[in-house]
Formats: sequence, C-alpha cells, structure tokens
Amino acid sequence: MARLWLGNIEAGTTDDEIKAFLVKYGFPEFDRIEHVAADGPRPAAIVIFEGVPAEGLRLLQARIHDMYWKKGRLTAQVVHDDFA
Repeated sequence: MARLWLGNIEAGTTDDEIKAFLVKYGFPEFDRIEHVAADGPRPAAIVIFEGVPAEGLRLLQARIHDMYWKKGRLTAQVVHDDFA
C-alpha cells in the first residue's frame, strides 16, 4: 500500500476530479481518499493506493509535484507508513 499527500488543492475539488487528474498523469486509480481540513482556503488529501508500492508512486510524483492546477501549485509527496 502507498499513500500520496496531495496538498494545496482548491476547496471544493471532488474525488472524481482528483481521480481524473491523477489518471491523466499516469497514476493508477486510487482505492480511497481521505480529505484533510486546512486552516487556509486550500485543503489537502491523502490518496491511498492498495497494492501499489511506494517506489512506484515516487516515480510518478515528480510529474505533478509543483504543478499549477485549479488556481494553485500542488504539493505531492509519498507518505511513508511510519508517518501515516
């Protein structure tokens, strides 16, 4: 299992929009998503991929990290199990 922290998402972005965005850039479809509330106007999400190794996500992470999407620059980081 691997987790991807996706930060600085525009408020109101749907799970389907996140899924379409990630798939467009080569990610497999995720199994579930957990939304993280933010103090500011741009929340985050932890995207969970069952059966996908963290190393595989790290290769894809660079495709979207710091990308401008929906009026903001995304932060994408693979979350280690020790911190999840």
